[in-house]
Amino acid sequence: MSLFRGIKTSFRALFPRRYSWPGMDISLPGGQHLHLVGSIHMGTQDMSPLPSGLLSLLKQADALVVEADISGHESPFAGLESDLTLADRLDEAQLAELTRVADETGVSLSMLDTLPLWQIAMILQATQAQRLGLRGDYGIDYQLLNAARARRLPIIELEGTDSQIALLRQLPDDGLILLDDTLTHWHTNARLLQTMIGWWLDAPPAEGKLTLPSTFSESLYDVLMNARNAAWRQTLHALPAGHYVVAVGALHLYGEGNLPSLLK
Repeated sequence: MSLFRGIKTSFRALFPRRYSWPGMDISLPGGQHLHLVGSIHMGTQDMSPLPSGLLSLLKQADALVVEADISGHESPFAGLESDLTLADRLDEAQLAELTRVADETGVSLSMLDTLPLWQIAMILQATQAQRLGLRGDYGIDYQLLNAARARRLPIIELEGTDSQIALLRQLPDDGLILLDDTLTHWHTNARLLQTMIGWWLDAPPAEGKLTLPSTFSESLYDVLMNARNAAWRQTLHALPAGHYVVAVGALHLYGEGNLPSLLK
């Protein structure tokens, strides 16, 4: 590393640049310069188009890095139905709570009857987001993927949809823990979604001053957040030297055991 580049890197570390969106810059020892973006997978119409500064960073990047390329039209959930009904897989209290939330969101319980429990949790979460005015077309990573394709920019997946589905399928008891957490933290999750929307529409969180509500049990947090952050750290360190825009779920940037803390 040249003396000038070393001074520049040290200056950036001491005085990190603040962005109007949830983003931060991190440089790795191997010459990988990362702009980490706290994505929300579904967004509001006001979150489009993306900030011009973010698009400028993307234009200068060597590649866009995302959790998974979600711009395709094929469903990754085909052929995952269970042989057991919900009544066979849930106790009376769990089924009653699921029925209550399904009624509240207008989701047909009969449509859910043979789906994996983790998939039911994801459907409920997506429906909740839609009721808050969020749409997939306005999701940050979806918009970044479209912008990268328009610029013919390489796209790198940290894991891909197949790996994400495989991870969910490995959850014990058909993913009951994810469904339980979704139902238990139903209203907290809605408030958290609104908070993250505010990070894009109003102001990003101030580093070191953020306390987030818990929407995962400790064991599920280890699987869905800590383990994935650790794996992504290895992947990012293995990238060739260059400049990258890296879009991951916002909670991976600011939650406990977050990705930036592992990279620094």
